[in-house]
Amino acid sequence: MWLLGVALTLSAGAAPPAPAAAPDTQPPAGRPRRASFIVIQCDSLGYLDLSCNGQKKFTTPNLDRMAAAGLLFTNFDARGADGPAARAALLLGRDPARANAWLTPDDQTVAQRLKADGYHTGLIGEWNFGGPETGNAPWQKGFDEFAGYLTPEDAENYYAPFMWRYAPLSILNTNTLKFETYVGREGLPANANGKQGMYIPDLYAKAALAFIKSNHPRKDNHYQPFFLWLNHPVPRPNQAEAARTGDGLQVPSDAPFSEEAWPRPERNKAAMITRLDADIGRLLDALQTKDLSNNVAVFFTSATLPRKTGGLDPAFFPSVAATNDVRLPMIAWWPLHFPAGRVSTLHWTPGNFLATAAQIAMTEYPTNEVEPSVLRALYGLPLTNAPAKN
Repeated sequence: MWLLGVALTLSAGAAPPAPAAAPDTQPPAGRPRRASFIVIQCDSLGYLDLSCNGQKKFTTPNLDRMAAAGLLFTNFDARGADGPAARAALLLGRDPARANAWLTPDDQTVAQRLKADGYHTGLIGEWNFGGPETGNAPWQKGFDEFAGYLTPEDAENYYAPFMWRYAPLSILNTNTLKFETYVGREGLPANANGKQGMYIPDLYAKAALAFIKSNHPRKDNHYQPFFLWLNHPVPRPNQAEAARTGDGLQVPSDAPFSEEAWPRPERNKAAMITRLDADIGRLLDALQTKDLSNNVAVFFTSATLPRKTGGLDPAFFPSVAATNDVRLPMIAWWPLHFPAGRVSTLHWTPGNFLATAAQIAMTEYPTNEVEPSVLRALYGLPLTNAPAKN
């Protein structure tokens, strides 16, 4: 069944939205409309890979725009955790230095908590915590929809020949005339047999826009809020490609840096980040076009520091200020809620996200089990307790 060929949307073939309530039908009583969330977590993107943080050799104008309209954090880090542990910290609200790079059956993710309180949840990108046979697949850990990869090896391939999909009510059974769930690997013919016709980050960008279009809060879905985690690979090198060619930075073109006298991997890295920046710009524009920007909080960050691997040298641009600098980029954007144009030195980690999101969502969370919320700091107020342990 070919779904991705039509358009990679997390709801591409889903049943049409329920009709709007009849005039004499009252929607369910509930709390005030709650904010939606988008978390964009890149991989191997350094603090100084963004021009708003001091990068001089190339620019990231859309992320700069996001920072100018939101909060730019100069002291966010993952406490030295690797990618899987940093992502687990975000999902579970744990200190990254103490987080395991796996999930247990009892672990409750931020997606599960938000879904249980009425959110529609989606994941685009990498999932390192197990497939269906483990009980830890994304759809078993709180995500209503999923498009991406279940192993880092597959996620590193920017021209992968397939993509995992979990799409509820996306296939019409012509016998029963009912929509059924699709789950499995979908082939990408444009990338079959080593071809490079479809760049996976481009699919991610299309999927994110389609998810927003399909799931934005509106009258016919009773203004249901959403949570979207875009777990982005850029600019992590593909290690298999690096072993084969010496350059793991896969990108359709190194433009606009083709004439720069830089090593090829560095030109490719800059091109990858430039493409990512353009995708972020389109996402922000989509939110503003749909008049959603005032009720969608967007967080942009990276799970890991740049590494000297795949043909890259983090000192080339540089990506970090010093060899002992463990800071990661972090921008928080929520117009009319987070103060615009402010730079914060608050020290916090991915582990603080769950409690922060729960407070924004006005939902309960186990305060004795997770890292504390930093919501007051996001509003420009002093914290009443330290957000992260030293």
